[in-house]
Amino acid sequence: MGVERTYKEINERIKAGKAVVLTAEEVIGRVREQGLAKTAAQVDVVTTGTFGPMCSSGAFLNFGHSSPRIRMSKVWLNGVPAYTGIAAVDAYIGATELPEDDPANNNYPGTFRYGGGHVIEDLVAGKPIKLEALSYGTDCYPRREIETSITINDINEAILFNPRNAYQNYNCAVNLSDKTIYTYMGTLKPRLGNANYSTSGQLSPLMKDPNFATIGIGTRIFLGGGIGYVVWNGTQHFPGWLKDDSGNIVGSAGGTLAVLGDLKQMKPQWLRGTSFQGYGATLTVGLGVPIPILNEEILRFAALSDEELHAPVVDYSEGYPNRLAGNLGLVSYARLKSGKITVQGKEVPTAPLSSYAKAREIAHILKQWIEKGDFLLGEPVQLLPGPAAGLTGKVLASK
Repeated sequence: MGVERTYKEINERIKAGKAVVLTAEEVIGRVREQGLAKTAAQVDVVTTGTFGPMCSSGAFLNFGHSSPRIRMSKVWLNGVPAYTGIAAVDAYIGATELPEDDPANNNYPGTFRYGGGHVIEDLVAGKPIKLEALSYGTDCYPRREIETSITINDINEAILFNPRNAYQNYNCAVNLSDKTIYTYMGTLKPRLGNANYSTSGQLSPLMKDPNFATIGIGTRIFLGGGIGYVVWNGTQHFPGWLKDDSGNIVGSAGGTLAVLGDLKQMKPQWLRGTSFQGYGATLTVGLGVPIPILNEEILRFAALSDEELHAPVVDYSEGYPNRLAGNLGLVSYARLKSGKITVQGKEVPTAPLSSYAKAREIAHILKQWIEKGDFLLGEPVQLLPGPAAGLTGKVLASK
């Protein structure tokens, strides 16, 4: 009979300083050396990490009341519009929002300078932010405009709430057309001039629990350098399987997380405003999920390596049809990280948009938190929807 653990048992071991915690990198070697059953009997938690651009991010802010009071109907933070249709002094700043006078708005493919993600980074860094607001005026909120400077310590609440983060397994993007194109996957050179990808592979949180056997509402996570929580499945949550021509599983597909945390506890090195030429602004987010090893099946997926995990190769010049199966095939993360892949007989240089070094650092930080007893596992009150039927794609030949 294989090992069976509960969250309570693991948390008691964490409190006692006896929990065995490995990163998703470390557990691969342990399973290869000692086998699945023996490793499952030893290891309590596997930690994961990712640090990459995550457009569907933003923050709820409550500014507090001025005297006289104002019901803010329009708000700008460092010139970036924030959404105000919530309450008198509440706003939501989206990571991809841009100033209305940004030259990139009418200068494609110009370089975007500063957006909502940069506002969030500056807030977390404690920098002063210019707040401008207009109002139509009411009897209870008579003030019609305000201009002031705020810091994150001046406002009542700052809550990072990201509707879609930690994309399970993103595309490897290429361009078959005869012109350079500018995308959220970066600049793609014509005629297969380059290939960009944005998933940390064997450290990627949702690739290490593709069945969503442990991740759900209430899962405690590393978020932006602080502690956050999974609050729902993310938007565009389409978990599934990538399979080769023989029907063998070679990777997972498109699950996502909606996450929340206290922005005042976070750190700017883990929330970075980011710009993409010809596309826009976003926020690069550091996120890590602990995977409790409740049984051998969970460990089996947590120990999958870059050689066993694949990404779909997709042509972005044609609207990338059939994303999950990959309209140009599937390629292993080991090959992507080697710096080159072969597509349609051509050798193509690869580059990551996410940082594997930072993902590794997140996994190690989370490991240290757990080993010190500073971070207990959050048992989900409800698990997220798991994989749908798999889609089959041709695996590109290894070289």
